[in-house]
Amino acid sequence: MMRIRFDFGSVTLDAELLDTPTAKAIAAALPITASALTWGEEVYFDVPVRVKREADARAVVILGEIAYWPDGNAIAIGFGRTPISKGDETRLASPCNIWAKALGDVKTLGKVRAGTKIKVSAAG
Repeated sequence: MMRIRFDFGSVTLDAELLDTPTAKAIAAALPITASALTWGEEVYFDVPVRVKREADARAVVILGEIAYWPDGNAIAIGFGRTPISKGDETRLASPCNIWAKALGDVKTLGKVRAGTKIKVSAAG
C-alpha cells in the first residue's frame, strides 16, 4: 500500500493510503503544497481534489485517521477535540471520507500553527 508524508516543517507525519476513491484521487494529485488552518485540535488545508462524500463518510474520527472534507475540498487531520466535540471525541465539521491512516502520532500536530506551509508527497 502506498505511503505518503505530510511535511509541516517542524513536524512530519507519514500515513498509509486506504483503498478508497478519495485516496486514489489524492495520490494522483501529489505532490500538494498548502497552507495550514486550525480548528480546535484539528489541522486542515485546501487541496486541488474534488471528491464526492463516500457512503461510509463520518464526522467523528478515531485518532490516526486522515480525512477528506468534501464540503470544503480539504484534508482534515483531527488529533483531539474540536469546538463541536462532545466529551473526548474528535468531531470534524461534517461527514468526511476516511482515506489514510497515520503511522506516527497525530498529537504532534498540536505544534502546527495556522499559516504553516505543508507539503504532501509520496514517502520513499
